[in-house]
Amino acid sequence: MTVDAVGGVWRYGVDLCRALNGAGVEVLLVCLGPAPNAGQRAEVAALRATHLQLLDAPLDWMVEDPAALAALPGQLEDLAAGCDLLHLNLPTQAAGLGGRRPVVAVSHSCVVTWWAMMRGTPLPKGWAWQKALNARGLARADAVVAPSMSHAAALREAYALACPVHVVPNAVEAAPQAAGLRESFVLAAGRWWDEGKGAALLDAAAARSTLPVLAAGDCDGPGGPGFEFRHARTLGPLTHTALRGLMQRCAIFASPSQYEPFGLAALEAAQGGAPLLLAEIPTYREIWDGAALFARDAPGFAATIDALFADAPLRAALGAQARARAERYTSGRQLCALLAAYASSAAASSSSSLVD
Repeated sequence: MTVDAVGGVWRYGVDLCRALNGAGVEVLLVCLGPAPNAGQRAEVAALRATHLQLLDAPLDWMVEDPAALAALPGQLEDLAAGCDLLHLNLPTQAAGLGGRRPVVAVSHSCVVTWWAMMRGTPLPKGWAWQKALNARGLARADAVVAPSMSHAAALREAYALACPVHVVPNAVEAAPQAAGLRESFVLAAGRWWDEGKGAALLDAAAARSTLPVLAAGDCDGPGGPGFEFRHARTLGPLTHTALRGLMQRCAIFASPSQYEPFGLAALEAAQGGAPLLLAEIPTYREIWDGAALFARDAPGFAATIDALFADAPLRAALGAQARARAERYTSGRQLCALLAAYASSAAASSSSSLVD
């Protein structure tokens, strides 16, 4: 299984490895891009049957042209020599792969669907190679997986996919429920250097809200642009344990993301019983409609924060609704759906081999 240590794919991968190990599946976890930190390495070391391999290879969104990725197919094929299946968490990583092993490509996001959501204009010429490489990877995969129906639909539209897309929602590991009253602050979490996470909207809402807004996550992109909060309090990157602790203490968890194929942080906050205030985007409506409040812009976020904080019974009810909705997204259900996708990929791979 490929993974990166930059964003939510790491959390997805580690939690999924734990579930797979519990089902008797051994995983070679291959990390591309920036190396994981000591805490991340310790997480993997604690797993019973997952082995971490660092690969000196970039992520597709960190390079300027496909030549930088030319060696990747051979590197992955060498590492997969003793494996039964490849689970790739970037579809471009499937492009150019040979061999007969089943390949599952999971799209957690992509520049083409990001651009369509954030800009709504034709893709820049300089990004055309990424669309082409994604298309090649999706075509090579024996099964394509997306974490939500909304993202699956965006993929089908962006790439004119003829093959089915397996929707396997993300999951969250259950955490002990903290006792005591929630504190008077709003929490948000994301990689804020990514424009799609809505840092500017959050900061503008913080300027209007009477409640302190805390922003957890990295504000500096890997070798690229960053974001500087002026009104929200920046916490920087936190350990997973520390972030989950804040989610259990916050009065409100807010996510202003304008592009979100799933939204794992919102799920983790909901599992901890936090009332949710989310951006009005298709994915969040799909997953949280009836169990969260929604806003479209900074004035809307600020007004909803203040109104919600003033209504303790409503906050308690929303927190309970969010926790109940989160129970749909367990690691057990995710594992069952993913194993079905694995089986589908194996059948497709076997059929292809027979034809060849």
